[in-house]
Amino acid sequence: MFTGIVEELGSVVSVDDLGDAARLAIRGPLVMSDARPGDSIAVNGVCLTVVQLGDDTFTADVMLETLQRSSLGALTVSSPVNLERAARIDSRLGGHIVQGHVDGVATIREIDPADNWTTMVLDLPPALARYVVEKGSITMDGVSLTVTAVDDDSFAVSLIPATLAHTTLGSRRVGDRVNIEVDVIAKYVERLLEGRSA
Repeated sequence: MFTGIVEELGSVVSVDDLGDAARLAIRGPLVMSDARPGDSIAVNGVCLTVVQLGDDTFTADVMLETLQRSSLGALTVSSPVNLERAARIDSRLGGHIVQGHVDGVATIREIDPADNWTTMVLDLPPALARYVVEKGSITMDGVSLTVTAVDDDSFAVSLIPATLAHTTLGSRRVGDRVNIEVDVIAKYVERLLEGRSA
């Protein structure tokens, strides 16, 4: 489990295409400071398992399902990535409950800078629309954010300068695709209500 509070802006060192999978090597000195093989690290919001360690890099295998459902397949050498280690049970939950199980990819429609924040408007994939509510939580590329507006086919978030400076969201442009994970609580509520009506 993660919180959506990005710890470090890392970078991709290598990408090995394995046909039906990929192997990524990622530099991230902070998240590597106490990493061990088998640990979970969220990379742009995708929970990956550390399989090998280097000095300040880790290697993770990405299966076809993940490549198809997320934007990780578009990463290249030197791509910046948001990194977060798994949450500790004895620390504060600064964002919201994030599983690192990406639900889909959204395309940025608009970026509107203001004096003290920037608003992004993104396409809302139809299959996920029912889980996104105004003032609810959503994760974009691993960043826990509050939905500021929503309609049938789009949603908006507002980003403070610190988020723009310390995550990949600051370098995103109109047309870019970002990983999104909706609030898992909404999915469980829906499933429970389905069971009641059966």
